Amino acid sequence: MIEFLLVPGLRDSDPAHWQSAWQQQYPHWKRITQRNWSQPDLDGWCDAISRQLPPPCPPALLMGHSFGALAALSWARLYPERVAGLVLVAPAEPLRFLVEDRILPQPLPCPSLLFASHNDPLLPFGRASFWAEAWGSTLLDIGEAGHINSEAGFGPWPWGLAQVIAFAASLTPMTLD
Repeated sequence: MIEFLLVPGLRDSDPAHWQSAWQQQYPHWKRITQRNWSQPDLDGWCDAISRQLPPPCPPALLMGHSFGALAALSWARLYPERVAGLVLVAPAEPLRFLVEDRILPQPLPCPSLLFASHNDPLLPFGRASFWAEAWGSTLLDIGEAGHINSEAGFGPWPWGLAQVIAFAASLTPMTLD
């Protein structure tokens, strides 16, 4: 069995966001709580992940959006034995948040998916492709989808959820109830 952890980005994910919809559908999925949702502090975000996944706990599938994807990736490098896989949705450009020294173009310690859009204002598709290749992530090109958030029309997002469920099933035998 694996734990599921949602890692929102800056300003949290509003009630119409896919992360909120998925958590409502699967109430046992955990979600980080943040002391300051407006401060892009990678250490603070990693601490929030640690609070949700204290040892000993089963390996986790971290599902990060935007800056939350960078935090999930960073945490996975710190605690690789505690991560089953990563789902990185519209990750923010590390250079934008001055964390490029911590978000390195090196293979990740676990399987990962990277969902990317051709018109994401925070990560151009070419950079998403670069990062996916550098990290060894499977790139899922979802076309013109903005920042893959509620503002871009991504509420429940059943297709994305189906990809995540299939990915999680490939990591380990599991149940969703």
